[in-house]
Amino acid sequence: MNEVLKTIKQRRSVKKYKDTPVPKELIAQIVEAGLWAASGLNKQAPIILAVTDKETRDLLSKLNAGSDPFFRADPFYGAPCVLVVLADKSANTYVYDGSLTMGNMLLAAQSLGLGACWIHRAKETFESEEGKAILKKLGLEGDYEGIGNCIVGYPDMTPAEKPRRENRAFYIE
Repeated sequence: MNEVLKTIKQRRSVKKYKDTPVPKELIAQIVEAGLWAASGLNKQAPIILAVTDKETRDLLSKLNAGSDPFFRADPFYGAPCVLVVLADKSANTYVYDGSLTMGNMLLAAQSLGLGACWIHRAKETFESEEGKAILKKLGLEGDYEGIGNCIVGYPDMTPAEKPRRENRAFYIE
C-alpha cells in the first residue's frame, strides 16, 4: 500500500503521553508539514506556535480547560508539545486553511512515530486576555483566530482501531 495512504489509515488520536521531550528536529518536520498545507488562493493564512516550554504549555492547558468542569484537568493529556494553529481572519478561507494545517501535522506526527491529537478550544484560548498577551509577547499583530491545538508526544497507549461507518461515500459516474 502507498505509504501516505497507510499513514492515513494508521493515524489515531492519542490521549496519553510519556513525559519524554520530542526532539526539536521532529517538531520542525511536523511544523513544516503544516506550513505546506493547501490554502485558499495560496494566502497561507495559518501560523503555528510550537510550544515546548513547560510553563507556557501548562498555561495554555489551563486556559484551554477554562472553568467548565466538563474539561479535564489537563486537556492536553500530558503531551509535552503543543502546536497551536491560528489563522489570519482576513482570508475568507482561514478556518479551512487552518484545518488543513492541523490535518497535515497530525499525519506528519504519525509518519514520524509520534502520537498526536487535535484539541479544540484554541479559539476561546486566544480570545482571552491571557491568550492575547501570549501573542503580543511574541510580537504577533493582526486579527488571528485559534483553529486548533495539535498535541504531540511519544504515546503511552495504543489507541484502538475503530471501524468506519458505512454509506458515507457516493459515486456519481
